[in-house]
Amino acid sequence: MKPNHHLDDSTLMAYAAGTLDEAFSVVAAAHVAVCPACRGAVRAAEALGGELLETAGSNAVSDDCRSKTFAALEQAGLYRLPVAAPRPAFPRALARLLPVANLDDLAWKKKAPGVAIFEVKLPASAKGQLKLLRIGAGRAMPEHGHGGEEITMVLKGAYVDHLGRFAAGDVADLDEEIEHRPVVEKDGDCICLVATERPTRFKSFAARLMQPFVGI
Repeated sequence: MKPNHHLDDSTLMAYAAGTLDEAFSVVAAAHVAVCPACRGAVRAAEALGGELLETAGSNAVSDDCRSKTFAALEQAGLYRLPVAAPRPAFPRALARLLPVANLDDLAWKKKAPGVAIFEVKLPASAKGQLKLLRIGAGRAMPEHGHGGEEITMVLKGAYVDHLGRFAAGDVADLDEEIEHRPVVEKDGDCICLVATERPTRFKSFAARLMQPFVGI
């Protein structure tokens, strides 16, 4: 698997520093586990952090370490480019939080025609929400934005929006300024792991009316 939609640079830095909220950290860890580019960027960021600690109060971070770090981050920050379809994955970071070993065996809750959700339980102290979202083949989500940061990783299937094609292993690392309308490809359901700060911001009145019942 070689994903081509990656975590944002700031997300990679926060993940390496251990400052991401738990919901986002799970998605980041799941993606890093299958993405060589982001794994290299995290290692580079960790090296930079280690050098910062060693040189605190004395010498500045070396230009060589800094340039290597940002080169790795630049290589990873390609999540808006078109992608090929990698094979599905079931990341260990998610598996430890689930009661079953197969996504199909989860107690999915149907929220709307072609839409089902499984809430992933996190500690009460955790910030953000983590859920699995299953959307039927050929279905389109209503156009929407986000009330805050949102990171979505595709685990199975694929969808398309104006940012490109997102298949298994890819992540959409989005902020509140992005609005999109994902459309699932017709050859199978799409299952995504989604971390959010706040509820989705739907554009249409009908979708907003349904939001309390759908729970997205």
